[in-house]
Amino acid sequence: MTQPAMSEPEEIVWQGRFITTKTRGKWEYVSRSRGIGAAVILAVHDGAVVLVEQFRVPLGRPCIELPAGLIGDDESGEAPEMAAARELEEETGFRAGRIENMGEFYSSPGMVSECFHLMRAHDLERVHEGGGVAGEDIIVHLVALTDLEGFIADKRSEGCGIDVKLLLLLGARMLG
Repeated sequence: MTQPAMSEPEEIVWQGRFITTKTRGKWEYVSRSRGIGAAVILAVHDGAVVLVEQFRVPLGRPCIELPAGLIGDDESGEAPEMAAARELEEETGFRAGRIENMGEFYSSPGMVSECFHLMRAHDLERVHEGGGVAGEDIIVHLVALTDLEGFIADKRSEGCGIDVKLLLLLGARMLG
């Protein structure tokens, strides 16, 4: 397999606190600044998946997503499991008894070099209502896995964006 443009130097076009825009040959792409990664949490409690809804400025509308957050945005060297546990509790009010790292995935590899660690939360306990930190205004949804397709259709008709990672939960039904 050839690796086009890899012999070209990578150039930083712009760098902010959280993202960096780069070029390499004819390619333009975005990466996370400072080696920051992301943790996405798959949490199922009593047959219901834990989802979050929050306004996303790049979309200009709310988006339905799996809970997620940055790894190492405040603390260099933070383990993905620790970030996932922290973000799950902040955003949703659920504390996991155990976090399982299911691997690294890339959501849009033609444009973004960022990977995310898919984390599975086990043994959930509700410790508060969630909602995130100040200014996040996160709405927590517990959606029965059997009702997921209808929930997503309803949210889409309300104008919400739907994060591509929800295909993880819809995939098998889409092939049937």
